[in-house]
Amino acid sequence: QVQLVESGGGLVQAGDSLRLSCTASGRTYKTDAMAWFRQAPGKEREFVAAIRWSDSYTAYADSVKGRFTISGDNAKDNVYLQMNSLKPEDTAVYYCAARWGYSHYYPMTKYDYWGQGTQVTVSS
Repeated sequence: QVQLVESGGGLVQAGDSLRLSCTASGRTYKTDAMAWFRQAPGKEREFVAAIRWSDSYTAYADSVKGRFTISGDNAKDNVYLQMNSLKPEDTAVYYCAARWGYSHYYPMTKYDYWGQGTQVTVSS
């Protein structure tokens, strides 16, 4: 059974930093990519960042470029999201996502499995 477990959310002030963590389990082979998405109240879930293990390629939403950094350990199927210079508009539930068995060219925004989410609240 596939499981993604996130941690690290919380309440911070604008300008602060947070680090989210996620561990994927349940398959005998490693993920080919992992990502973070977020969903703010009343809005659709949106892509935040992703990492592809084959070449360590990373992708970011324009709204977080230069502030957020995705990293991880493919051997352990762990992924992290370092969030700096947080803004009130970053407030959302953040979801970890993972996929297994896709080619190198599969879109970085498409995933099959999701965590339960962790709340990030940034006060002004």
